[in-house]
Amino acid sequence: MSIINKAAAIGGGVIGAGWVARLLLNGIDVAIFDPDPEASRKVSEVMKGARRAYKQMVPGGLPKEGKLTFAKTIAEAVADADFIQESVPERLDLKHKVLAEIDAHAPANAIVGSSTSGIKPTDMQVAMKKHPERLVVGHPFNPVYLLPLVEIVAGDQTFPEAVEVAKEIYASIGMKPVVIRKEIEAFVGDRLLEAAWREALWLIKDGICTVEELDDIMRYGFGLRWAQMGMFQVYRVAGGEAGMRHFMAQFGPCLKWPWTKLMDVPEFNDELVDLIATQSDDQAYGLSIRELEKIRDDNLVAIMDALSKQNKGKGWGAGALHKDYTRQLAKLAAKKPVASKAAEKAKAGKPVKKAEKPKKKTGKKKG
Repeated sequence: MSIINKAAAIGGGVIGAGWVARLLLNGIDVAIFDPDPEASRKVSEVMKGARRAYKQMVPGGLPKEGKLTFAKTIAEAVADADFIQESVPERLDLKHKVLAEIDAHAPANAIVGSSTSGIKPTDMQVAMKKHPERLVVGHPFNPVYLLPLVEIVAGDQTFPEAVEVAKEIYASIGMKPVVIRKEIEAFVGDRLLEAAWREALWLIKDGICTVEELDDIMRYGFGLRWAQMGMFQVYRVAGGEAGMRHFMAQFGPCLKWPWTKLMDVPEFNDELVDLIATQSDDQAYGLSIRELEKIRDDNLVAIMDALSKQNKGKGWGAGALHKDYTRQLAKLAAKKPVASKAAEKAKAGKPVKKAEKPKKKTGKKKG
């Protein structure tokens, strides 16, 4: 069950609105601030799609939807929030301005997550003069209301306890929090995507394939494997009975072959943009972005539902989490959740405290 009493969303673009949808559909009240005069309409459009997807996920009925309030200022939005998700554009100067204001007005116990897709939290924390220790990167993937992954990254000033509370907060709304062990730009997910994106741009620019043909190769081939096993487990199976060691021995030498232009970037000029955009328009076959979003969401729900039935009904990969999440939503719809001890601790109204150093013990140190 969720441990959030009241949430605040700063920024209502694609990602920010996705956070709003996930929170509201978990029965959590949200105050949002976004200076865009179109913010209300844009969030409303995302909410329509999210409600549609969730009704497919939980046909028996959803929890009572949280209340959405549009605040006039950041200070108003965060005033009584115990969880704040910042989703403003990827400009460090803007992040500094927004986080400084959040820090100045948010309750001391509130966890602050940033949706940044690449900026290190240490570089953002310098703007927070009161409680930089409660900032974490909480990097989601679009659509936020359906895809469960959230990468959590701590900065130099982030307290370990803040990471633990953030993990519990994100897990309580049906997400799969993965803590990135070392702070690095673009974290893990976007570094993998960037590598594939660079190679894809070269393949299109050099006329090897069209954007639709490249997407077909992904969605009819390895994309289906990745959706359920990821990269390393897929390659372990590809190694046959000898597993990963055999796979690496067999295919490791290929890494030195001139198969990739990964470290070389094609010139990002108008010609390349026109080529990609024109082919992308053709690939859409007249479907609008909203129509494509519906197709995407329907497919995601169906894929996760199918995976939830695997492994003798226990679920596999994202399907196992999906199974638990839909059950959680059904329980929330049936009765009011009871706060856990961890929830009470998170709502105690005190600043996040740094975990005490463990006392020295004799014997082998835990790894």
